[in-house]
Amino acid sequence: MNGTTVRRMALAVAAATALTGGVTACGSSDDSGGSKGSGDGKGSLNADPIAALRTIQNTTDKADSAKVQSETTMGSVMSMKADGALGWADGLSGTMTITYTGGQMAETMRQAGSTTMQARYLPDAYYAKMGDQFAAQAGGKHWVKYAYDDLERIGGGSGAYMKDAMQNSTPHQSVKMLLASGDVKKVGEEKVRGVNTTHYSGTVDVAKLAERSSGLSTSQLADMKKQLEQAGVTTETIDIWVDDENLLVKKTERGEMKTGTLSATAYYSDYGTEISAEEPPADDTADFRDLMNRQPGGSGTGS
Repeated sequence: MNGTTVRRMALAVAAATALTGGVTACGSSDDSGGSKGSGDGKGSLNADPIAALRTIQNTTDKADSAKVQSETTMGSVMSMKADGALGWADGLSGTMTITYTGGQMAETMRQAGSTTMQARYLPDAYYAKMGDQFAAQAGGKHWVKYAYDDLERIGGGSGAYMKDAMQNSTPHQSVKMLLASGDVKKVGEEKVRGVNTTHYSGTVDVAKLAERSSGLSTSQLADMKKQLEQAGVTTETIDIWVDDENLLVKKTERGEMKTGTLSATAYYSDYGTEISAEEPPADDTADFRDLMNRQPGGSGTGS
């Protein structure tokens, strides 16, 4: 594994985590029509879908944290499972164990010696723990730090979108997406893992959603739309299942890409759970920005 492979792997992990993150495929930093004064209480689930979603958004937002289990497939690019806990009281934080189970990403991770990695989310950066083979090409360092601001500077419009997605990958983002779509319906009452839930569904135009709710600049949006077009993603169908306390129990997202079907399912439980996410040791951490700046053929580790 040479320096070029190390950089490609680091970038691939950043992109894959931004798009999956164990939580949602498309994050948004705007409230998208949410209203803090929309009320709460069990009766709201029987109201019209928009009013119910506003209540669900607020209740889930205030819950601050949850345990998460998810499975994601992105055509031939990758399939993965994630398990852990995330908090969003003061920026995204938490720890997830991510296992790549198929596709090109799983093969890339095998080159690093392991298809399973630990992911840590902190308010200003995301950390991924790689295998020993990766560390051997990165100065003996197992962790890669992805500062969100660096993602934006290095990746242009797509990097800004990755930054936005990573910083705002929380359960209530899928509710905001449905609110922004303007296309929501109440499907019915169903049981999910033994819990009584109400099922809502809607279809989101990905490009229009980002334009309305991401807060990106015109040039960044142009870059991101180009990326979405290249991937072949135009719309996503989002379904959520909500319990009697107005908290998300399950979320699914489905769409089509040039590489195949995009499918993501996440389960949420134990709202209010304690979150632990510490910054990895500095002497065992490589900076994503430095990895991207290294030139092939240079001296030192990873070059």
